Amino acid sequence: MRRYGKHTDEDDIRSRPGRRGTRPRTHIRPKHEDAAEGMVLTVDRGRLTCLVGDRTIVAMKARELGRKAAVVGDRVALVGDLSGKKDTLARIVRIEERTSVLRRTADDDDPYERVVVANADQLAIVTALADPEPRPRLIDRCLVAAFDGGLEPLLVLTKSDLAPPDKLLELYGALDIPHVVTSRGELENGDAADRVREHLAGRATAFVGHSGVGKTTLVNALVPEERRRTTGHVNAVTGRGRHTTTSALALPLSGADGWVIDTPGIRSFGLAHIDPSRVIHAFPDLEPGTEGCPRACSHDEPDCALDAWVEEGHADPARLYSLRRLLATRERKEGD
Repeated sequence: MRRYGKHTDEDDIRSRPGRRGTRPRTHIRPKHEDAAEGMVLTVDRGRLTCLVGDRTIVAMKARELGRKAAVVGDRVALVGDLSGKKDTLARIVRIEERTSVLRRTADDDDPYERVVVANADQLAIVTALADPEPRPRLIDRCLVAAFDGGLEPLLVLTKSDLAPPDKLLELYGALDIPHVVTSRGELENGDAADRVREHLAGRATAFVGHSGVGKTTLVNALVPEERRRTTGHVNAVTGRGRHTTTSALALPLSGADGWVIDTPGIRSFGLAHIDPSRVIHAFPDLEPGTEGCPRACSHDEPDCALDAWVEEGHADPARLYSLRRLLATRERKEGD
């Protein structure tokens, strides 16, 4: 059957576009030079809550970022509706370079690395002295992640009314880590928050700790206007609490300039992503002694030059012991 008249012309013929359309593709991406700067406060199922100026904006990640994900603490560039009004949605088009990264894996055999927090200055490791019992190996793992990611560690020991802190503090004395010891009563009356706040002013601090140690209770005391649900229940059989924080959240520190970043309770802290050779950078008194080490030295073998470095009096032997304990923590389980 004839579809056209007697005097057809090429212009009369309709051509079907190809499957990929007729629009030419380009690899040139827009620079978004007019994008607004913001900070990611929390992430929930693909929606990111960001602080832009004094407004809270809900945004989604632009497709052009590919698999690159933004996490709490990231500095980002946003375009679109930045009014912060209900049901509006902005778009994150750029993630700025990070100054520090707190990372972990599910376990030491898991190759998938999870970025927990970006751009934090400090890692507050919260652990109870009793109920539940302290887990030094888990503390060691958090310290390794802090040193590797560029965060300064802070030990926060809770429930000192149930057990003395001396033994645990002695274990970490050679590392010269700042610490705060609190009791349950001090958490309730606010004295603990005041002492911890002195270490947080002017800094972004991520809080980590396993369930039941009082981490969320402390965060609530530091940011009373943004109270999060707490647990208060520790399983009598396992000695573990129930997770009450399900997603990381950055909160402005009350009474001082700074950020408190609450993270979900942890039961394991995998270090599959950690390169042991980077941990030595957290020991400036020992690092010069590695110049005489054999290639790919683990710093815990007969030919390691650090033994002679310490014997010559350049560093405290307790520091070398602490370094080797941290380097060996990947071979030990957290509960050992």
